[in-house]
Amino acid sequence: MARFEGKQREKEAESEYIEKVVAINRVSKTVKGGRIYKFAALVVVGDGKGTIGFGLGKSGEVPDAIRKGIEDAKKNMMKVALKGSTIPHEIIGKFGAGVVLMKPAAPGTGVIAGGPVRAVVETVGIKDIRTKALRSNNPCNVIRATLNGLSLLRNAEEVAQVRGKTVQEILG
Repeated sequence: MARFEGKQREKEAESEYIEKVVAINRVSKTVKGGRIYKFAALVVVGDGKGTIGFGLGKSGEVPDAIRKGIEDAKKNMMKVALKGSTIPHEIIGKFGAGVVLMKPAAPGTGVIAGGPVRAVVETVGIKDIRTKALRSNNPCNVIRATLNGLSLLRNAEEVAQVRGKTVQEILG
């Protein structure tokens, strides 16, 4: 009975993060005997409270690739400044050819985002936002652009500290 309880605790500890598989890519290598297939999984991991990370896992089997992606994502976690259920201000995130425009939205709007951006925004814990992925549609670059934009967000306390003012003076 004690063994079962230990395994149950392990599962609960693992489930503290929201894990989403964004894309699985099959790549092949041609050798003398035929083709060898391998898989690359792009995974986003977040706690739903402002922490997010993404990882890329590669393996001969899909579940192994996903597991490696999750491990990689947990190593690259970062905090995001949130304002309630949305973001504090409008921002444009850029990475390579990927550009993502993100705008705060009123409560009840929901997540207006597509594909990779939606996965990132939902796992970080944002409930109301409007986004548009511009230029590239490569999932890896779009995720990196989204994370770049989210990392550039600053809340009122941070801005007030940089300017040497109080939060009330900043907000008006």
